[in-house]
Amino acid sequence: MSSRTFEDKNPRGQTASGFEFIKGVGQVTGGTLLAITMLTSSIVAGGLVGLAISFRNLPDVRQLRNFFPSETTYFYDVKGKLLASIHGEANREVVPLDRISPNIKRAVLASEDSDFYFHHGINPKGVGRALASNLRGGGVREGGSTITMQLVKNLFLSRRREFTRKIAEAVLAIRLEQILSKDQILEMYLNQVYWGHNNYGVQTAARSYFNKAAENLTIAESAMMAALIQAPEEYSPFASMKKAKEQQEIVLGRMLTLGWITQAEHDQAVSEKIKLGKIRSFQGSALPYVTNAVSSELAKKFGRESLLKGGMRVQTTVDSEFQRMAEETVGKWHGRLLRQGLYKNQIALVAVDPRTHFIKALVGGVDAKTSEFNRATQALRQPGSSFKPFVYYAAFATGKYAPSSTVVDSPVSYRDGDGWYFPRNYDGGFAGAMSIRTALAQSRNIPVIKLGKAIGMNKVVETSRTLGIMSPMEPVTSLPLGAIGVTPLEMASAYATFANYGWQSPSTVIMRVTDSSGNVMLDNTPKPQLVLDPWASASTIDIMRAVITEGTGKNAAIGRPAAGKTGTTSSEKDIWFVGTVPQLTTAVWVGRDDNRQLASGATGGGMVTPIWADFMQRALKGVPVQNFKSPSQFPRPKSD
Repeated sequence: MSSRTFEDKNPRGQTASGFEFIKGVGQVTGGTLLAITMLTSSIVAGGLVGLAISFRNLPDVRQLRNFFPSETTYFYDVKGKLLASIHGEANREVVPLDRISPNIKRAVLASEDSDFYFHHGINPKGVGRALASNLRGGGVREGGSTITMQLVKNLFLSRRREFTRKIAEAVLAIRLEQILSKDQILEMYLNQVYWGHNNYGVQTAARSYFNKAAENLTIAESAMMAALIQAPEEYSPFASMKKAKEQQEIVLGRMLTLGWITQAEHDQAVSEKIKLGKIRSFQGSALPYVTNAVSSELAKKFGRESLLKGGMRVQTTVDSEFQRMAEETVGKWHGRLLRQGLYKNQIALVAVDPRTHFIKALVGGVDAKTSEFNRATQALRQPGSSFKPFVYYAAFATGKYAPSSTVVDSPVSYRDGDGWYFPRNYDGGFAGAMSIRTALAQSRNIPVIKLGKAIGMNKVVETSRTLGIMSPMEPVTSLPLGAIGVTPLEMASAYATFANYGWQSPSTVIMRVTDSSGNVMLDNTPKPQLVLDPWASASTIDIMRAVITEGTGKNAAIGRPAAGKTGTTSSEKDIWFVGTVPQLTTAVWVGRDDNRQLASGATGGGMVTPIWADFMQRALKGVPVQNFKSPSQFPRPKSD
C-alpha cells in the first residue's frame, strides 16, 4: 500500500527525481554514493533472480478475467424493504465503475496512485520515493505500490514486507495491465479494498460511513474515505473524527496540488460538516425468524458458501409490517397466558397464503432476542387432534365416506404390539352414533381411530406425506390422534392445501433470488399441482367449518367463513389451533421448550383459538369476505 508522502515539488512545481529527493534528505558524500551504488546493484541482481523465479511460480493473473469477489447477501421483504444482510469475512457489495462517484475515484487516485493512468503497473517515481524511505529506515518501511500492485497483493500474495514480495507484486502488476484495462483494474480495486469495520468495497463502506451509495459521495466524504485505506480502523471517523479530518485534509491538499479540484472546492470540502451513518456490518436482522428461515432454505439450495459470499439479492414472501403485527400478537398473548398460569410458554405462528403457498408470517417464539430457536420450522411437537382432518380426508378420498356418513363412538380395543390398546375420548365417555361432521366438531377420538383402521393406516401415512409431513411415521393405531412430531409450518402448509381444494405448491418464504448483477438464480413463482382429490378436500374443509360453528373451536369465530381444528395432546404439553379462510391459513402452537405440562386443563379450544382469532381479524382487515366452495361443486370420487 502506498505512502501518504506525496511527490516533492520544487518551487516551479516540477516533480523532483528520485535522486534529488534522496539528496534533499541529507548530504550525500562520495563514500555514501558508492555504498548506495553497490547496494542498488545488489538489489537489481537479486531482483533479476527473483524475477526469474517469479515468472515460473507466480499465479496466473488471466484468471482475474472471470474473478468474482465474495459479496454480501441481502434479504428484502415482499415490498423491497431491506431486512438483513449476511456475509462471511467480507461484507461487500460490488458496483460497476460508472456507479461510483468521480469524487471518490479522484480522491483514491490522488492518495494512492496519481500516475495510475500513465504507468504500466509499476511507477518509477513511487519506487524511487520508497527506496529513499527504506534506506533511511534501514528496512522495508514503504512499498511504493501502485494501485495495480496493491490489487494483486490483496488477491494473490502474503502481506509480509519483503523485497521478494515487492518483486512479485511488480511482475504480477505488469502482467495484469496487459490483460485488463485501467478502468477494469480501478473498478476491481475499489470493490476489493478494505475500508474498516468489516466493510470491503466502496459501496458497502459508503453506506456504512455516510449512509449513502458510492455514486453520491461528496468531495469531502470521498477524501475522508480515501484516507482510510492506509489505516482504516485508526483513521475511522467512528473512532476519532479529529484524526479522520486531519487525514482528509491531507488528501484534499493532494487533490488541490494535482489540480483535480479548485481552491473553492477544497475550502468548501474542508469546512463541510460530515454526517456519519452507522456501522452496519454486524447489525442483526429486522425480522430474525424470517431471515433465519430464508438462510436455512438458501443454504440447502445453494450451499452455505454461496449464501455467505454469493452476493444474492433475496426477495422474501413476507411483508415486514404484517410480520411485525404477527410478532406483536404473539407477544401480547404470551403475557396473557402467563397470567393464566401457563408459565414458560412459547408460541409459534405460521401464516400461509393457500393460493400460492407463500409464507406471509413466521414467528418462531415469543422473543427472537432471547432465543433464536425457530419453533415454527424446527420444533417437532405432537399435533394432537389437529391431525384428525388428515384421516378424514383419506376416508373421503376413497369415495366410500362423506361428511354425513355415520360413525359410532363406542368402546373398542386393539391388539397393539405385545399388548392391548384401549383408546379413550378426552371426556372419558362415549357418545354413540354420529356423523363424521359431528365427530370432528366434538373432537371424538374413537370414531377417527375406527375410520383409520377401516381405510388402512398406510393410506393415512400416504396422505400425510403428500401434505408435506416428513417426520417419522408408523401406521400404528394411535396415529390418528397425532402421535408424531410435526412443525407449525408443516401443519399450516397441509391445511393450506385443503383450503386450495387439493392444489399445492411448495411452501416457501422466498419469492425470488438474483445475483448482484440481476441474473435470476431462483424464481418461486407458484406452479401448483393437484395432489389431493378436490371433492375430498372440500369435504374436509366442510367438516372443519363445523369445528368453529358448533364444536371445540367456537372461540375461533371471526365473523366470516372459516374452518379449522383444535389440538390438545395428553398431559397438556402441546395445544394447537390450525385454521383457514380462503385467503389465509394460520397455525398456532403453544407449548414449553422443556416439553413439560403447560397447565392442568390447558386446551387448544380454550387457550389457542383466541390467539388465532385475534391474529386473523387483524390480518384480514380490509380483505373481502369470501366463502369456501361446496363439495357439490366437485365430482365425488368413485369408491373402490
